[in-house]
Amino acid sequence: MPTAISIRPIISTISKTSEAPRIGVKNLALMTALGFSSGLPLALSGFSLRMWLSSAHLGLGAIGLTANIGLAYSLKFLWAPVFDEVRPLFWGRRRGWLILVQMALVAAIVGLGLSEPAVSLGATLGAGAVLAFVSASQDILIDAWRIETFEPRQMGTALAGYVWGYRGALLISGSGVIALSVKTGWHEAILLMAGLALVGPVATVLAAEPVVEATTVARGFSARFAEAVREPLKEFLSRRGAFVIIAFIVLFRLGEALAGVMLAPYYTFLGFNRVAIAVANGPYSLAATLCGAAAGGWLVARLGVGRALLVTALFQTAALLMYPALAWFPGQAWMLVATSVLESFAEGFADAAFLTYLSGLCNKAFTATQYALLSSLAPLALRTIGGLSGFFAAAMGFVPFFVMSAFAALPAMGLMIFILRFYPPKEAA
Repeated sequence: MPTAISIRPIISTISKTSEAPRIGVKNLALMTALGFSSGLPLALSGFSLRMWLSSAHLGLGAIGLTANIGLAYSLKFLWAPVFDEVRPLFWGRRRGWLILVQMALVAAIVGLGLSEPAVSLGATLGAGAVLAFVSASQDILIDAWRIETFEPRQMGTALAGYVWGYRGALLISGSGVIALSVKTGWHEAILLMAGLALVGPVATVLAAEPVVEATTVARGFSARFAEAVREPLKEFLSRRGAFVIIAFIVLFRLGEALAGVMLAPYYTFLGFNRVAIAVANGPYSLAATLCGAAAGGWLVARLGVGRALLVTALFQTAALLMYPALAWFPGQAWMLVATSVLESFAEGFADAAFLTYLSGLCNKAFTATQYALLSSLAPLALRTIGGLSGFFAAAMGFVPFFVMSAFAALPAMGLMIFILRFYPPKEAA
């Protein structure tokens, strides 16, 4: 099951954790709990929601449109400055906003759980869109709390707790909800996630408000926002080949974006039951993603980031061809597990090189903003073109559609070859 979480923290954790000072059991536990709260909504508005719509026998076009409701994750930088500039009336700047957003998150999950897609699909998709918006807002605030709470040399350990909490939540709200729905039904399984989402506000209440040195700023909010966003963007766009690089970033995940949205109805079409799907996308896939990230990091060190991107993209194209091959083994659980594990490995493998490339593009004077903007471009294909995947699959049939998805990565590889030739990354220069 494709996920949106960056494996960059995992890579940095491997190199930093051993030398980081102790951060305290309480703060590490709180970071893990906040990671859990951050990861829980992702599958509920993504793969699990699409499985629900598939089990309700809704059309492929409607299922494909669920990709668009996650656009908030790509656009969250637009309203992030509000959380810096506006202070709530209670609990402090970070904790006050977190409590409000997390309670809205619980309410959004309840709204999704109470909806009935077969009766009112619009209400279900609307609840999913609200859930994605408040989830993206929570991510902004948790990142801010983490950065302001931990010393730089403690960050690796803090991120380790965050990543494992996030991944654990993805397993529960993804494979866990799908398996549980067989016993309880979809409404009860999703409503149970609303109870688990209370982990977030409990952690926030127990957390300390970060102590940040106050600064006196004479300029207004609009001037500060313009400087914070416009200058990093202006610097990047002034580089040679900037628009070619942006096109590559957007297209790199196109094949994965198209294929991932249609997996739930495709699995159902092939006769796999929800238990088999939950098992295939459970711990085996998580382990494969982590192994792929480690292998990708090793490859970057050996070949340089540009050539590693080409190798990992080719491998991911080959892995995506497992999906049309799956049609030859309908209902056979071992093939479903093999397909999911190989694709998860390929995802982690490619992400290690891709995220390293994004990091190398950042000017050190604008690192945070440029990385946020570039990483927001990366899932843009999923949140936009991915919404059309259902219409493509309905018109073409599943097998031709997944073959097309596999080869949708070729334009990005062509752009990467062009970039290596004319605008090489620092490691390949």
